[in-house]
Amino acid sequence: MRKAGFRLGVYVFKDAEVIDYAAPCGVFSVARRFDPELDVFLVAETLRPVQTQAGITVLPNYALDDQPALDAFLIPGGFGTRQEMHNRKLHDYIRALPDDCLLTSVCTGSWIYARMGLLDGIAATNRKEPDRLEASHLGKTPIDRLAELAPACRVSRARVVDAGRVVTAGGISSGMELGLHLLRRAGYDDAFVHDVARVMEYQRAWDLYRHDIEYAAPAAVPAPLLQSA
Repeated sequence: MRKAGFRLGVYVFKDAEVIDYAAPCGVFSVARRFDPELDVFLVAETLRPVQTQAGITVLPNYALDDQPALDAFLIPGGFGTRQEMHNRKLHDYIRALPDDCLLTSVCTGSWIYARMGLLDGIAATNRKEPDRLEASHLGKTPIDRLAELAPACRVSRARVVDAGRVVTAGGISSGMELGLHLLRRAGYDDAFVHDVARVMEYQRAWDLYRHDIEYAAPAAVPAPLLQSA
């Protein structure tokens, strides 16, 4: 059943990866041409401008304290996830979200959920292709780091993993697939999603990648999801 007025809140922070947050925002932006009731917006710790990677600065629509109504919360990856893993204000905000709000991520954004213990007992994914430093003896591939952060998580190599409330996407460009998949989670049918992909001239890629989505029912609801802030 389609949920009218589905709202996606995308968290931005210092050194967030541009494509990670821009791709899902772009998907929803195009989808609004077909259904203007859809909404996507940026959320940050405060309302101050946020410098993401590549020197691109964005102005959030809401601060965490505003507690905007949303149906899905998305955390992108990027160098800044190293700090956000220890951001207690963010963690408290996530724990206080309603149980029917989806918790989603792109790339290393899932590290934050891992650090919070929200991936215990469920499947999740992360970026599988390392950069030069990560591939060297000095680094670690992000998906291997995920396994280290969340040993009770079943790490998957799928492009997108839908574990119920928690939906994670792998590498940097997989934010496209996550955005399109979230339209399905909002109740839109395949014809609607394909039309969005077609307008974006992404239909051939979607036809390929939509089969690389793993549906993994959680063994049990992790305790942190039931805790209040």
